[in-house]
Amino acid sequence: MVKDSIALIGFMATGKSVVGKALVKQLGRDYEFLETDEIVIKLAGKTIPEIFSEEGEAVFRHYEIEACRKISKERKIVVSCGGGIVLNQINIDNLRKNCYIFLLEASIQEIYKRVKKDGIKSRPLIDTIAPLEDIKELLEDRQPLYYSAADFKIKTTGKSIKRVVRNIIAKLDNSDFF
Repeated sequence: MVKDSIALIGFMATGKSVVGKALVKQLGRDYEFLETDEIVIKLAGKTIPEIFSEEGEAVFRHYEIEACRKISKERKIVVSCGGGIVLNQINIDNLRKNCYIFLLEASIQEIYKRVKKDGIKSRPLIDTIAPLEDIKELLEDRQPLYYSAADFKIKTTGKSIKRVVRNIIAKLDNSDFF
């Protein structure tokens, strides 16, 4: 199958959703924007914090697997993946079926600044007394998984959304995407 979709992976607050929406506008109306977290919410019938508090992280990860299975059957999508999507290789295998995988990266300080602005309460894994330390630890654990999953890597710290989108399109121009 020809890859005609894009998956944006990376740690929380690296810009996956805002970049994904802007990328869809750039690619045109043939493309649709999806978020794995939104698919999980629909599958579970509850919010992510509710899933974590009522059912636990393992159940949330199961919903993510189901979301990636659904995504693997879609065409012409840009999908923003939850930060932990790389924790299960089956997710990456499913995404690879139809997507080029882009890793969006940001500095720890930038991630913390963005998360504080958006609200830490909506982020169950860092809604603790030491969110900055949790970010550092989680990022350190996940970094090798992000790197092994990514076809391309894009840094977002200090870059406009427009510039990040241009960087993604430039990398796609050098592939068989267009």
